[in-house]
Amino acid sequence: MKRIAVLGGGPAGAFAAERLARAGLRTVVFDEKLAWEKPCGGGITYKAYNQYPFLIDNDIPKKLVSEAFVAASGTGACRMRLSRPLVIYSRLDLNRMLLERAERAGAQIEKARVRELIRTDRGWRVRTTAGTLEADFCIIATGARNSLREVGTQWSAENVMYTLGYWVPAEQEHIDIQFLQGLEGYIWVFPRCGHLSVGIGGKGEPAAQLRRRLERFMLERGIPFKDAQFYGHMLPSLSPSAWRRNRVAGEGWLAVGDAGGLVDPITGEGLYYAIRSADLASQVVIDEAHAPAEKPWTYRSLLTWDFAADLEFGARLAKRFFLDKLLFSSVPARMVEFMRRSPRFLSVVEDLFAGTLPYQNLKERLLRNLNGTLQEILWSFFFRRLLPTETQP
Repeated sequence: MKRIAVLGGGPAGAFAAERLARAGLRTVVFDEKLAWEKPCGGGITYKAYNQYPFLIDNDIPKKLVSEAFVAASGTGACRMRLSRPLVIYSRLDLNRMLLERAERAGAQIEKARVRELIRTDRGWRVRTTAGTLEADFCIIATGARNSLREVGTQWSAENVMYTLGYWVPAEQEHIDIQFLQGLEGYIWVFPRCGHLSVGIGGKGEPAAQLRRRLERFMLERGIPFKDAQFYGHMLPSLSPSAWRRNRVAGEGWLAVGDAGGLVDPITGEGLYYAIRSADLASQVVIDEAHAPAEKPWTYRSLLTWDFAADLEFGARLAKRFFLDKLLFSSVPARMVEFMRRSPRFLSVVEDLFAGTLPYQNLKERLLRNLNGTLQEILWSFFFRRLLPTETQP
């Protein structure tokens, strides 16, 4: 291949461009904004920085957070020590670092909007606000708001979540996670360098209603928002049926990160999956053992084996987790109670935070810890009801 066009310069596009350029491929990144801020987290899990150490071993300003408070409506909070800290960046700083790595590797960075993608006999014609470029292959990294209808994931309103947040000039050293009654989502407070990221992510409610929920929480906590900078964003949150028909690859293109719908349907975490999918996609493009016609199938197979099957399983769990009730209380409220009362259950939740416990292994992990006490029998009942079986739709 002579030239690869990477459409989008977010974390997925930037990392794919770095990998491709380091392999000696002529790589051009197109993005109309380049590095920009987002309301949601900027949190890098242990799973991510353990696999990609440069995500923690760098001079970029960051917070290493080792304490979290998890709370739910109707119950108190549980304090959780994180033996494997969460690394939290400003999304602007993180994105800028990844773009600079791509540029140092030899990728060409163009601040331009992609207007049209045209299939040709020899590859692609990419029309942008800066001109036209011919490419042999495309990496689609346009994020959730992908305007290129012929490539990337297609979803409807029920397959997205809204994230809204404030950049608050305040300091704290711990994470807050607050589950709310009747919301398929949660509120977060993430400490960053010099400010807090305070936001909400959820499905099934209009953005205006989510914002009211968030501002009510901030008023109750005494977190000022009157003059704080506000952000809004949309994330893919695919249903089980959407996962099964997810369009992540096609002739001459592979989609990475949000453009491929590759976001955890429960936590909304997408940075690890952005980086990991970019890595897998670049491997497929670079590997000349696979003919161009084989690359879409190869990439889909790698995604499924690596993490997409687990995210699909999580999608079957999500609505039950957020909206079901157990013993006259919400599932998140019961979870917080179990966290307070059982060190073993708390360790399970910590592993979920670290990204080291796949959803598909959750039931096995819990059953392995049972010893027959009344509390653990309740756990068993709880998770038999909550976790989908392999035969459920």
